[in-house]
Amino acid sequence: MKYVVLQGDGMADEPIAELNGKTPLDYARTPNLDHMASRGILGLTRTIPRGLPPGSDVGTMSILGYDPARYHTGRSPIEAASMGVPLGPNDVAFRCNLVTLETPGGGVEIMRDFAAGHPPTEEAAEIVHDLNRALGGEGLEFHPGVSYRHLLVWRNGEHRMRTTPPHDLSDKPVAGHFPEGPGSEVLRDLMERSRQFLAEHPRCQERLARGERVPTAIWLWGQGKRPEVPTLRERFGLDGSVIAAVDLVNGLGVLAGLTRIRVPGATGFLDTNFRGKAEYGLRALGERDFLFLHVEAPDEGGHMGDPQKKVEAIENVDEKVVGPLLEGLRACGDEWRMLVMPDHPTPCALKTHTDDPVPFVVYISADEQKPRGLSRGYNERDAREHGIFIPDAHTLLERLLRR
Repeated sequence: MKYVVLQGDGMADEPIAELNGKTPLDYARTPNLDHMASRGILGLTRTIPRGLPPGSDVGTMSILGYDPARYHTGRSPIEAASMGVPLGPNDVAFRCNLVTLETPGGGVEIMRDFAAGHPPTEEAAEIVHDLNRALGGEGLEFHPGVSYRHLLVWRNGEHRMRTTPPHDLSDKPVAGHFPEGPGSEVLRDLMERSRQFLAEHPRCQERLARGERVPTAIWLWGQGKRPEVPTLRERFGLDGSVIAAVDLVNGLGVLAGLTRIRVPGATGFLDTNFRGKAEYGLRALGERDFLFLHVEAPDEGGHMGDPQKKVEAIENVDEKVVGPLLEGLRACGDEWRMLVMPDHPTPCALKTHTDDPVPFVVYISADEQKPRGLSRGYNERDAREHGIFIPDAHTLLERLLRR
């Protein structure tokens, strides 16, 4: 038996006037996902338990079958696991975004871009290595990640401060959202000192000369200590692979005992190598029976507040990821099961995440023999009106793996 879990990050949304009152999932042309929804199990589920932040760390943990209320300690220690950065029991990891802060027209300072123009990973790594030399030390370490997403580790540090995800502040004032509480003065000092460092860094000056968006500060958030979770082998006797372009998802895969597969051209953005992810995923299924495949692009469209880009990303997921996966599974000769779902909604109108339930679809090899499907597609409306409701999304994986 082969198992595939496909996470379309942030695919869920709300009705948008520009899309004739439809959501991007409902508006997009998705023949493969609609085929699955018409013959498989369609429904809604809650990936974000009440009281927890609506982030990809919580949502992805739910999709991988871990109850976030029990296992979640923060997103950054998960990213540290992906990056191979060891954490002691008293060490605290923080996400370190390169961001662009602006003060338009002499007004208030706003979060112009939580991704600082998506700098290339190699360019950003040089900046972060230099940042570590300039601002690191005394138990503070900066580690480069992918594009704008990096890591700060505070050895024997404090974690009880309040921090704010920068994507929650898109085009909004940042005043009042800097870290507060125990240890926050250390973080605020680093964030303030990073401004002058970045203003003088050659890479940032080169980007400015080219007319590109420039990192103007670091933003520290998402702190936590190392989580302890059982692997999927320990829970289900199953070996598998993870394919993702972001450290958060790879980190959860590593903690779950999955083998990380690197795909050339996987960027974590709208220009990612969609088809390559499917191709590498099918190869991985030839060696291990479980595949967890993540695509970030729909979430980026939501954060940009651009319904058309989100629709384009969803159509690429359907055509270049779901379609090839289905073709490969049909040809593999084994029985198989496939689950598709987002980790949370990322409404274009809000440019950030919400904790509303998300649509899921489960499709198995036996469904291929059904003579005809129901008149429903893979979208929020049909899932709500014609599907089932699973209160706790972390129970879905065990249902999928149940023989």
